[in-house]
Amino acid sequence: MAINRDYAGRTFAASEPYEVSRVKIAEFAAAIGDPNPVYRDTAAAQAAGYPDVIAPPTFAIVISMSAAGTAMADPGLGLNYAMVVHGEQRFDYARPLVAGDVVTARPTITEIRDAGRNVMLTTSTEIRTTAGELVCTATATLVERAG
Repeated sequence: MAINRDYAGRTFAASEPYEVSRVKIAEFAAAIGDPNPVYRDTAAAQAAGYPDVIAPPTFAIVISMSAAGTAMADPGLGLNYAMVVHGEQRFDYARPLVAGDVVTARPTITEIRDAGRNVMLTTSTEIRTTAGELVCTATATLVERAG
């Protein structure tokens, strides 16, 4: 089954709320090997001008990937996930994610295009607080390799 190109431009429902916690931020910072104290120490984060510890810039992948994954798993899209590789990732921040933020993620398939025999699928996922404030837009390109 080929990718359904009618999905280009389709926006999916927002994810369930996700609470950004100090523990998850610290675990993520440890996993990526970043010792910056603003990711672990409230006093250090406050001294840097933040209300609480902040998440490393790539932490948004935790939130955006789950939401975009729901879109990619839509059976009507026809994506063969066994043939997918991650092509590109970008995060555009309005402000950092802060411990205590409660956010949702809403993915849109922004583009589906051919690249030789492969198909490139780009998603844009808006991460907003439950009050509606935009925090980050995560853009990802997946490549479905020809089989």
